[in-house]
Amino acid sequence: MAETKERKLPAPAVSAETEAYWNAAAQGKLLVRKCTACGELHHYPRTICPFCFSDRTEWIEASGRGTIYSFSVMRRAPVPYAMAYVTLAEGPRMVTNIVDCDFDKLACEQPVKVVFKPTEGGPPLPMFTPT
Repeated sequence: MAETKERKLPAPAVSAETEAYWNAAAQGKLLVRKCTACGELHHYPRTICPFCFSDRTEWIEASGRGTIYSFSVMRRAPVPYAMAYVTLAEGPRMVTNIVDCDFDKLACEQPVKVVFKPTEGGPPLPMFTPT
């Protein structure tokens, strides 16, 4: 059975380094960083490449598609929710929530797509739902 209650989500902290990421989220776009020095893509959006430590990175728009790598359902919370690592189609893995689904039917390697959920007074958060 799909969860119908919505959790209240606090607004994320927006900094000069992440402002473009959150502006894109407000437009329904998921961004990742690409290092122009080593070619690797990464998420969480930070200027410094975690692979080669170069500051030569740029924003690219991700497809918004991926697969569940691992997940855990928090059933004892006032509103149950599912935390997950999602491997994006572009390669990076991100920590996120799986929403708008029956938590009992979640599985590793399950295809998912990005959805954006509103926060309390800030930009929306990217989360994922099964396709």
